[in-house]
Amino acid sequence: MRFDLVDLQLFIAVAETRSITNGANRVHLALASASARIKHLEAALGVSLLERGRRGVELTPAGESLLDHARIVMHNVEAMRGDLAAFSRGVKATVRFLANTSGLSEYLPKALAAFLSQHPHISIDVEERESADIARAIASGAADLGLAAEHALPDGIERIPYSEDRLVLVTARQDELSNRRQVDFREVVERDFVGLITSSALHAHVTGHAARLGARLRFRARLNNFDAIGQMVSAGIGVAVMPEVAAKRCARSMKINVVKIRDPWANRRLAICARSFKALPKPAQQLVEHLRKMAPKGRPFD
Repeated sequence: MRFDLVDLQLFIAVAETRSITNGANRVHLALASASARIKHLEAALGVSLLERGRRGVELTPAGESLLDHARIVMHNVEAMRGDLAAFSRGVKATVRFLANTSGLSEYLPKALAAFLSQHPHISIDVEERESADIARAIASGAADLGLAAEHALPDGIERIPYSEDRLVLVTARQDELSNRRQVDFREVVERDFVGLITSSALHAHVTGHAARLGARLRFRARLNNFDAIGQMVSAGIGVAVMPEVAAKRCARSMKINVVKIRDPWANRRLAICARSFKALPKPAQQLVEHLRKMAPKGRPFD
């Protein structure tokens, strides 16, 4: 059985647009040609892939399965093209890596810099995502590796413990909450907040849990790093939710206090994740081993 990459690109486009017409337009094929390709694909596989109706098409169970495999195949083809093109720049491989806000801001910069220094022929494409999005991307083959909150990872994804990633409340020292050891998030949702920009994964995580409490957080300022947030909190502009490691780092030089958030969602554990560590390309396996060695010391999963 042979598969044409154009057929797979077309099928993905049709599945995503729920329309053969729109799918054909996306991959620059005539409608008649696209329809013929889909029918040929169904005939070759011996199954119906689409349910055709007046409002477009819906995937059959076989179509859903093909979509998953087609996305993985096309991701691997694009990865192959990128890696081969990189030879002309003296770079031999690229690892596609997704990380949540805490991992990207607090843990990875130093570790990745050390890895890249040791491996001059490997490059790393790093993108910030919320942990649930990382899990979906890893499962679909859209990324090689992830660093995500373990609770968001389904059973089918392999993981290696990396570190704790507790979220805490940060207050000014003169704030009425500053002497509290812990607080329920419900107690502070009506306060003024300082936070990360709206495109950050942590912003989505925190505001999502506020929404579950029926609250919409009121942000006095949104900034792009924890140090700037700490300065705002120190000045009494508002409270903030930060990873504990970032909060304690800021507290060494700023007039802020760190208060534990009692809610279960604030006690997260980070894990390195992949569909299969054994099936990873060698450069990605090398990065995994490097991250394991560079993992924060102490009791990551106590």
